Amino acid sequence: MTTNKTVNIKSNALTNKINSFSEKDILNMPEEAYMNEIQLAFFKKKLQSLEQEILLKAEATTEYLRETQFVPDPADRATIEEEHALELKSRDRERKLLKKIQKAIELINNGEYGWCEETGEPIGIPRLLARPTATLSIEAQERREMRQKLYGEQ
Repeated sequence: MTTNKTVNIKSNALTNKINSFSEKDILNMPEEAYMNEIQLAFFKKKLQSLEQEILLKAEATTEYLRETQFVPDPADRATIEEEHALELKSRDRERKLLKKIQKAIELINNGEYGWCEETGEPIGIPRLLARPTATLSIEAQERREMRQKLYGEQ
């Protein structure tokens, strides 16, 4: 029978082990270890860090936009409006990325992370390190992009 204390000790040991793994360590794991507990925890931590970063930027943008004062000079006002438009465009891109990050975390929780949603094949550690929100293997992504280019599909 395991107690809560035993579970917490095991959980803390795993957390410490995961924190000591670098991208190089993850890349050097054997193929048979693909999407093992350590890799899943590594990517979950990476995704949660990205999520927090985006949320902090969104909060900072909100504060920045609230602090803007009325400027009587039309040229200065136009500059400020252009800065706001660029800032909002960046945040909109990040909002879309945030949805992908949250979906990736959900896939980790469901045990489906790291597998191509189209073919079921492994996406690959190098690709996931470069783009942790990837849901397609490189080959499937290339096919999708080719279809979009040829047929205008989304």
